[in-house]
Formats: sequence, structure tokens, C-alpha cells
Amino acid sequence: MSDEVKTQTIENKPATAAPAGNATGDKRRGPGGNRSEGNRGGSRGPRRGGNDREKPRDEFEQRILDVARVTRVMAGGKRMNFRTCVAIGDRKGKIGVGVGKGADVTMAVNKAVNRAKKNMITVVMVNETIPHEVLGHAGASRIIFKPAKKGKGIIAGGVARVILELAGVNNVTSKTLGGNNKLNNARCTIKALSELRTRKSNTEEKVAVKEPVVAEKE
Repeated sequence: MSDEVKTQTIENKPATAAPAGNATGDKRRGPGGNRSEGNRGGSRGPRRGGNDREKPRDEFEQRILDVARVTRVMAGGKRMNFRTCVAIGDRKGKIGVGVGKGADVTMAVNKAVNRAKKNMITVVMVNETIPHEVLGHAGASRIIFKPAKKGKGIIAGGVARVILELAGVNNVTSKTLGGNNKLNNARCTIKALSELRTRKSNTEEKVAVKEPVVAEKE
């Protein structure tokens, strides 16, 4: 009788739970305590709107020509700002120079770039050089540019060299006369490059400007 009671108690004993981390245990945990494969939380793919997309590149290259700190006298004291002169170009004949002011350098540079884009000019070139000699004036600054043979390079310094490189003029000789103000030299260079002409362009301009002949009254 006692043997029958013992067998009944053993059969009616509840089964113990399997320990965590077993193959028959929690499906969310693997043998090492990590999440098992094929479950949520595995390796994710690239997110939507992430950094995988390439940002559009600006067609113009920009260079900072000058940074100056300027002050303005106000009623409550002096207000300090920054003034920057920036040149932009595509090295294919398009060039522009702009000046901007702002509370910090970044703001001033952004304003200067926007103004430079609005005042772009196209430089006339013949065989990677300028077609003729030209002299530019701006304030007390004067710069003279002369054409050069292929392989001569850019014989210029300072602001004029940077602007010529951004414009794509590979062979030219120049000489800066007068003042050394960077802002005036930049304006002088742009003014000189905007006056370049070829024979074909001169002929077209003369035909366009030619006044119509008015018949004389009898």
C-alpha cells in the first residue's frame, strides 16, 4: 500500500520550469544571453532619410579673400561685426566677387557668397589666356593684365591670382600698381576681366548699337 502511494505522489508532482537561456526556454534569448537570430533587434538596414544619399555639390568653388573686423558706434556703445570678401568661380570662365557683413564670420561668408552669385561675369578667353592687354582701375588700385603663351602659368600674386585661378585663366601676366587694399584689388581685377573682348564680340556689339537710318523729309 505504501508503494502505491509513493508512485501516485511522484506521478502527480508538477514539472519544474526550464532554466532561462536553454534551447527550450525563452525564445528571445540565445545560449549566450543575446537575442537569437531571426528575431527583432538583429542587424538593421539603412534608415530612411539617412546619410546614404549624396548631397548635391555646388557648381562654384569659393575662396575667402579677406576677413576684417569692423565696429559701428551706436547709442549704447560700439557694435562689432565682421566683413568678408569672397570670390566664387567654376574654373570655366565664370567668376564673381561679393562682400558681406554679419555678427559672425559664417553669416558674413554666406551673405558674400549670395551677393557674388548675383554679380557673376563671364571671362573671355582664347587658348587658355586673355585675348588682349587690359588695365583695371578701382579706387587707388590699378592692375594690368597681359596675355601669355601656353605653359607660362599665372604670373600674379595675392587677390588677383586667386580670382584668375577660379576663372580658369591658366596663362597670364599681371602687375599690381597703386594700393595694396585687398577689396580694391578684387574689384579692380573683376572690372578688368569684364572689359575683355574679342574681334567677333566687338563686331556683334557694333552691329547691335548701330542706329537706324532716318529718312529725310522732303
